[in-house]
Order: sequence, then structure tokens, then C-alpha cells
Amino acid sequence: MAKNIAVLGDSESIKGFSAVGLDIYPCEDEAEAGALLRRVADSDRYAVIYLTESVYLSSEKVRARYEERLTPAIIPIPGVTGNKGTGVRRLSSFVEKAVGSDIIFNN
Repeated sequence: MAKNIAVLGDSESIKGFSAVGLDIYPCEDEAEAGALLRRVADSDRYAVIYLTESVYLSSEKVRARYEERLTPAIIPIPGVTGNKGTGVRRLSSFVEKAVGSDIIFNN
């Protein structure tokens, strides 16, 4: 069964993703973000779930459930408010964990 890609975040940040065939889930209330992420991730329909950085940061406890799983991959993306650096910090930590030092960003 083919799996899709979902995008969660404020409607202004994610509405364009539907034009390229991704499933969007608007979430204006950061308090609801965790419940929405859990519902989407547990549906087993998605291989990748993109979260705007604000949703990514507000759903930390729920995200922890999926960290060790292969799918869905949960990836932060910037919203319309701009890049907060969450994705870069996450990538940097993965590189450091894999090779022992941050060879990409040299932090």
C-alpha cells in the first residue's frame, strides 16, 4: 500500500501544499497540535509528516512516540512567520550522532 505525505500547521503556511498533492491538516491552536499529530500519525496512511516549526515545537511529547519508528518521518519546516532554525538544529544533531562531530555546520 502506497503511503502519502501530510503537512500540519497554520492554514496560511500549509495551504499551498495541497496544490502539489499533499494532504494538509490546518491547526491554528498549538494546544491541539499534539492530538492532531497523533491522529494523523496513527492513521498509518503517511510515510512523511511535515510540521511547521511552531507545531513541531508545541507537540514535543507526542513526537517522542514516533522518534524511533521508521515511519512516519516527522520533519519540521518553516512557516510563514519565518525560519526559527529548528530543522537545521535537528539535522546538526543527527550528523553529530552519526559521525561524532558536526562536520556540516561546524558548531
